Parts: sequence; structure tokens; C-alpha cells
Amino acid sequence: MFYLFLVLVGIAGIGIYVLFIFNLVPGVQQERLGVLEPLPEDVGKWKPDDGTGSSGSDGLLRETRHYFYEATGKLVLQVRYKNRETGEIVRVEADEPVKRRRIRV
Repeated sequence: MFYLFLVLVGIAGIGIYVLFIFNLVPGVQQERLGVLEPLPEDVGKWKPDDGTGSSGSDGLLRETRHYFYEATGKLVLQVRYKNRETGEIVRVEADEPVKRRRIRV
């Protein structure tokens, strides 16, 4: 029973050590886990989407863009539908998070 307690304390100690090292030492996360892939070139720019969907049958123009929230570091895909004649936004889909991969350096 004592050895089980000793192992659990050792695992907890290693976990706390790694947590502090990853947060306090600059560059450790990039060295161990890799850096995030670069952002798309057209971040923040709306572009017409010619893909499949309900945009053709409704007579609406589907536009998409990638948006980067700098405060949280999240990249999302935003979709909106516009009326082709008036340019008025008819509806908007919920933001879809985009997972960025880590690249080993």
C-alpha cells in the first residue's frame, strides 16, 4: 500500500513539474510539441463559395471566410448567405472551429 502511495506522489510530482516547465520556460512547447501551421493567406476576407449546398436552389450567394480570434488564438470558418440582387445578408451559419495541426521543426 505504501508503494502505491509513493508511485502516486511521484506521478503527481512529475505532472506538476511538467506543467510548470511548459508554462514558464519560453520555447519549450514549440520544441516539444511543434509549432502551429501558418494561418491561411486570406484570413478575414469574404470569398464566394462555389461548392455544393442550398445556395443555388435558394438563389443566394454563399460566402465563406476564415477568421482568427487573436485574444484566444482560435481559427474559425464563417459562412453567410447573401441575396444576389440586393447584397443583403439573409442568414448566417454558426462558426465552425478549424483545428490547426502542429508541425515539427
